[in-house]
Amino acid sequence: MLRYLKKDAKIYIAGHQGLVGSALLGKLVQHGFKRIITRTFQELDLRNQHAVNTFFETEHPEYVFVAAAKVGGIQANVMYPAQFIYDNLMIASHIIHASYVSHVTKLLFLGSSCIYPRQCVQPIKEEYLLTGALEQTNESYALAKIAGLKMCQSYNKQYGTHFISAMPTNLYGPHDTFDVENSHVIPSLIKKFHDAKIENKHEVIIWGSGAVRREFLFIDDLAEALIMLMDQYDDNQWINIGTGIDVTIAELAYLIQKIVGFKGKLVFDVTKPEGTPRKILDISRIEKCGWRSKTTLEDGIQQTYDWFLKNIPMNVKEQSREISA
Repeated sequence: MLRYLKKDAKIYIAGHQGLVGSALLGKLVQHGFKRIITRTFQELDLRNQHAVNTFFETEHPEYVFVAAAKVGGIQANVMYPAQFIYDNLMIASHIIHASYVSHVTKLLFLGSSCIYPRQCVQPIKEEYLLTGALEQTNESYALAKIAGLKMCQSYNKQYGTHFISAMPTNLYGPHDTFDVENSHVIPSLIKKFHDAKIENKHEVIIWGSGAVRREFLFIDDLAEALIMLMDQYDDNQWINIGTGIDVTIAELAYLIQKIVGFKGKLVFDVTKPEGTPRKILDISRIEKCGWRSKTTLEDGIQQTYDWFLKNIPMNVKEQSREISA
């Protein structure tokens, strides 16, 4: 139950069309919030400082969720490091500063568990940030997100603002980007297995050994956590959001294979990068706030695949098969 966040509060969601923002928008509507402000990228380029300042001067939001970011999987991070660091630095700095100037009541900035050091003690506590070298495959993204976290802390210290930050683990769910080459692991594997099933392929290649371990959080569970934090959390320390459960990439791949219904074999390509050996968050701090995730990995992936089937355009072979059926 919400304690302080009023239903008539004016709330701005930056990045409402993305994975996090769309789930957050849906949950806020479910909770009865009606004064929700959104802008598409075409309507407001968050990398443009003047445009952001004008937006805040005009709309005067009371609460701000910073869910906008340039995100992608390992390959995208390796190929486009300049875009990842520039876009994310601009988004963070423009929104955070404009929120200070406009006297926003409270702001919640989204970090990511992938910005913790590569060789981090597991499970990862909040205070482990900046205690070791970053994972090189996503260094540009990590540095930009760390800057956003530190901006929130710095503005709180100097200006007395009320800006908090959250560090979610690996996310998945409806409205994700389903691209084999540039997406995160779950949507990438869903698309890869689905295409292989439709095209009657005999095998699917998985990057890496399959031995690295990851924790995954369903996006609706994250949205509920963010609303709770905006309502109740007041610490200047960022806070982890996760499930406390991890799986190997091989276990994940076989689970997605079963849900999608692909009958071929899996081939693990050990010549490809696979990132940090293990990543699971210490969630004791958010558990003390009374929150825990509710969706199992299998149920979440099933919901994600169901959404994919209803919303992602079919490829040519799939269309022709449907027509002939």
